[in-house]
Amino acid sequence: MKAKDIRSLTTDQMLEKEKQYKEELFNLRFQQATGQLENTARLSQVRKNIARIKTVLSEEALKQN
Repeated sequence: MKAKDIRSLTTDQMLEKEKQYKEELFNLRFQQATGQLENTARLSQVRKNIARIKTVLSEEALKQN
């Protein structure tokens, strides 16, 4: 997910996406620990998406102040 796409979402949608990505990250880590993870690149993709969402959320918080 690109930052441009994230910026088009509302704050509630961003928080929901962040929650979904965190759940996916948990499941991916669990799969990795049990040796079932096939696409290891997905871990870094999900982490980066979470970071992008948090960045956009903090930018919006700074704009409001």
